[in-house]
Amino acid sequence: MAELHGSGSEETGLHTAQVRGVPVHATKHRDPHRRVPVNPLLVAAGVDPTGAAMVSPPMYRCGDGPIPPDTAYRLIHDELKLDGQAQLNLATFVTTWMEPQAALLMAECADKNMIDKDEYPQTAELERRCVAILADLWHAPDAHTAVGCSTTGSSEACMLAGLALKRRWMNKNKERYRAGARPNLVLGIEVQVCWEKFCEFWEVEPRYVPMEGERFSINGPEAAALCDENTIGVVAIMGSTMDGSYEPVWEICESLDELQVRTGLDIPVHVDGASGGMVAPFIDPELVWDFRQPRVASINTSGHKYGLVYPGVGWALWRDAEALPEELVFRVNYLGGDMPTFALNFSRPGAQVVAQYYTFLRLGREGFRLVQQAARDVAMYIADGVEALGDFKLITRGDQLPVFAFTTADHVENFDVYDVSRRLRERGWQVPAYTFPKNREDLAVLRVVVRNGFSHDLADLLLADIARLLPELNNQPAPGHKTGVEIKEPFHH
Repeated sequence: MAELHGSGSEETGLHTAQVRGVPVHATKHRDPHRRVPVNPLLVAAGVDPTGAAMVSPPMYRCGDGPIPPDTAYRLIHDELKLDGQAQLNLATFVTTWMEPQAALLMAECADKNMIDKDEYPQTAELERRCVAILADLWHAPDAHTAVGCSTTGSSEACMLAGLALKRRWMNKNKERYRAGARPNLVLGIEVQVCWEKFCEFWEVEPRYVPMEGERFSINGPEAAALCDENTIGVVAIMGSTMDGSYEPVWEICESLDELQVRTGLDIPVHVDGASGGMVAPFIDPELVWDFRQPRVASINTSGHKYGLVYPGVGWALWRDAEALPEELVFRVNYLGGDMPTFALNFSRPGAQVVAQYYTFLRLGREGFRLVQQAARDVAMYIADGVEALGDFKLITRGDQLPVFAFTTADHVENFDVYDVSRRLRERGWQVPAYTFPKNREDLAVLRVVVRNGFSHDLADLLLADIARLLPELNNQPAPGHKTGVEIKEPFHH
């Protein structure tokens, strides 16, 4: 079994608290027979409090009989207070607030199975509308006939897009594949871990463009240089989870165009728009990163990130039917007709798809623009405030995704980013500190993700707390890890 606290891929140098992407939970407990004593006032309403003495459910095995629903609720409710406050979690990209009306719709659809399109045809229709809306936002050649589907999130969407790239390459290189040619995929070393998993699971060689100096993402010439006759595609990220920056899709496509002129190699591009796919269309309309680039074959996004929906929902779209090999598509009956499906999962909730349509219907283009611009304004405001403190250096400024990364200034010797992260957690702020991947593992940063609902008021409170910590941190004899404090990199993707 892999180590519990391994350092991730040797190739990428990414650090995770996972075993090959799967969260690890200990199976041994101090007392496997431990029970939960119940406070007398936690018994069901109208029941004699002395009845609590009869309720003591086990923690690590299923109890012998039922307990009152109010008691079960309260026991779990109280334990969950130990979780962090979602609104103060500046590590996650995932939506932590929706309007009550959206939450109500989700509750009303909690029992609907998204895969059962014959039983829930109107939920399937809302999915079709969402695909058409995204196809229009991303300038598909024909938004009304666009090929796409909902997923459980961007990770599944990336897997599907990668599968389509691999199958297209296999179909074009049948003899070479049978002879043992190994397909490869070109991507920046800072990609989200789902791409590493895709390459491992589907036996594709990952070819990473490394970071160099102040270049923290993939560029066109570097990507083209790694391509050959076995390359199934190049992945470009609209919004790096490392620092919030857009990768230059337009430059990558231009370099691949030049490569095709020189060598005849026609390499498609997949755009991982997990976050930026729901940001750029509204506040960066001048960027030509989407299906307006003829080389872009597919795009994914996370509805549950800047799509403003609770987890988990993602979307995968292909520019046309030719980009998605027909043999990967399965057919189900839908309103007496034929409904194509392409997914790794089978049963999954329809509530998030309904919530996504609610968000599109509720906000429209202008509403989305206002929400995303507000998030960017707050991110840039915090970045400017952090820089003004004098002890930090910005890596990015929040002017692409509403996300920025920063590190300690060159003159700072008494503390590091891990000290800042640890001390901010004492006030409830969750601000991850981590090192960059291979070739820039010397650079450790803090990252702030601003989502809908994080206000200027909260931004001022965060800046005040950072400023309040600095005198004490500067008076430390040395960074914490040099005095025996263990460095713990939190989950930061």
